[in-house]
Amino acid sequence: MIKSPYRILTYFLLLLLVAIGTGWLIDDIAWMLTVTLLCWSSYHLVMLVLTLRWMSSKKADPPDLPGIWGDLVYTFYRKQKSHRDREAALTSIINRYQQSSAALKDAVVIVNTQDRLEWWNSAAEELLGLKPLIDRSKSILNLLRDPRFIRYYKRRQYQEPLELTSPISDQITLQYSITLFGEGDRLLVARDISRMKQLEQVRQSFVSNASHELRTPLTVMRGYLETFLDQELPKPIMRGLQQMEQQTHRMEGLVRDMLMLSRLESTRHVTDEYPVDIHQLLKDIKRDALILSGDKGHQIELTLDLVHDLVGQDNELHSAFSNLVFNAVRYTPAGTRIIIRWQVTNSEGIVSVEDNGQGIESHHIPRLTERFYRIDESRSTESGGTGLGLSIVKHVVIRHGGQLKIHSRVGQGSSFTCHFPKDHVIRLENHPSPPHND
Repeated sequence: MIKSPYRILTYFLLLLLVAIGTGWLIDDIAWMLTVTLLCWSSYHLVMLVLTLRWMSSKKADPPDLPGIWGDLVYTFYRKQKSHRDREAALTSIINRYQQSSAALKDAVVIVNTQDRLEWWNSAAEELLGLKPLIDRSKSILNLLRDPRFIRYYKRRQYQEPLELTSPISDQITLQYSITLFGEGDRLLVARDISRMKQLEQVRQSFVSNASHELRTPLTVMRGYLETFLDQELPKPIMRGLQQMEQQTHRMEGLVRDMLMLSRLESTRHVTDEYPVDIHQLLKDIKRDALILSGDKGHQIELTLDLVHDLVGQDNELHSAFSNLVFNAVRYTPAGTRIIIRWQVTNSEGIVSVEDNGQGIESHHIPRLTERFYRIDESRSTESGGTGLGLSIVKHVVIRHGGQLKIHSRVGQGSSFTCHFPKDHVIRLENHPSPPHND
């Protein structure tokens, strides 16, 4: 530690006084001051050279210098040692992080605010094909060029992961997850889910094959039942045949939904997209819903944004939206008001189905999109539902890059909303801008 900084000034003033006194005694003050200052400067120049030599050398221990130079060198030595210890600790932490990251089977990539690669582990080289000497500081969008990844990356909405094949092998399926940190940096994690996808495909194949095998006997049974029902038979037998026909129709609906769900689960993204004419699609669904309502007298309203259309697969979207509307008709009391709405905001397209029915208890909502989940088993059976409708809706919306949100309050009604990204919405020409109520 450096002692009082004024000590060297004190020594210098005392030395000048001694030099002046000695010069006065020998009757030559100027010469004595010159010699004294020259000696003083030479001394400190030697100390400076020794200090610089030590600083530029690799010796750890400082030189043993007298006076304030010793204090200065020792203080510098302590700060340098503290800095080296801190640097060694940080280096150890970084090395441990890199070793642990290298041991991960998941690819880990750090991307800076300019979308350029800063660091990645060895798994990223195996799964993504990154090359250490070539790809560093390159844009990630130039290396992972799949349009779906670029769309997912630029959207900056990373709540749900993205599943794509690996850029180096079609046999590898990766699940991409991105996390924002710092001032816009990104942490990309790619996980190999090929084994899980294979098991899922085995399950889907089993469901699909079993459903296909059930279609033929059900068709035969329905044909014979229709033939018998055309005959004059005793009432007890006729009643039994009618119940058999009703359950056969229900089984056919279940098989149809299982086949469709299996097909939707086979891929997470729509391969061919085109405008679906959502205005006519929702009008057709409204017409069918009024027929389904019959004597119940549901008040079904339709609100349309005529300026925009939705891009996707019309068969899937028709199935999803009709499931929402028909559920509202089946599971709400007579006279319930049902609103079907298509609207577009600055960030997304929205299709919603709202009703003012009895509502759904909150503990049911997280499980509504599960396969075969029913709030009321007896009521669902009477209405002819298969328990797969909302699961189909969820998968259709996900395949179109969207999200299904459900809100409900007991006694106030329910709202089922499909949110689609802006890039699935197109603007139509030669249409008025105000929305249309039907």
